[in-house]
Amino acid sequence: MSRRSGILEFAILGLLRESPMHGYELRKRLNTSLGVFRAFSYGSLYPCLKTLVANGWLIEESGGAAEDPLAAPLTGRRAKIVYRLTAEGKEHFEELLSQTGPDAYEDETFAARFAFFGQTSRDVRMRVLEGRRSRLEERLEKMRSSLARTRERLDDYTLELQRHGMESVEREVRWLNELIESERSGRDRQRSSSTSSEDAAQQDTSGETGGLPRHRDSTRPDPSDDTAT
Repeated sequence: MSRRSGILEFAILGLLRESPMHGYELRKRLNTSLGVFRAFSYGSLYPCLKTLVANGWLIEESGGAAEDPLAAPLTGRRAKIVYRLTAEGKEHFEELLSQTGPDAYEDETFAARFAFFGQTSRDVRMRVLEGRRSRLEERLEKMRSSLARTRERLDDYTLELQRHGMESVEREVRWLNELIESERSGRDRQRSSSTSSEDAAQQDTSGETGGLPRHRDSTRPDPSDDTAT
């Protein structure tokens, strides 16, 4: 299985864990909620759904109005098909959520994994975020070394492009630092407020967020700013 098809399966299982959907609803959610899939071929969605059904992770429920007409040539059916996660599918998705290796934080997969952090345990979130940060820090160091070696041979536009790439990586590293600090702070608050070892164990494995960094709305004046009116 390719990494691309694997992350598509992951996203479908995650969305269907929230609620059953038919194919057209899944298409919209993949496109609007998970921006990483804006460029994916919709022709790959229905074969992927068929594979998940064959694996026993989804079941099809027919009935209702006609489904998206674009799906008909691929599915051979015109009746609406609602896809529902099975117990085995939920278990498989939870196994995927628990993975923290490189496949969890590479460029092609990190955005989709991050989209389901609300269903992911705190410790797993931390390992994925730290893995992503480490990978980007390595990339940033290589970019800086390469730029230092080739700076004199580059024209102004190529040099500016490389600087832009470095700045993009630097911004993501800063963002990851904020997220990691928030996760750590949230974990510390939970541990300090727990009243028993049993409660603490339950909280450590919860999927609740650790308190994402809050960014002030730039369209509103800062109350602490004396110049605000």
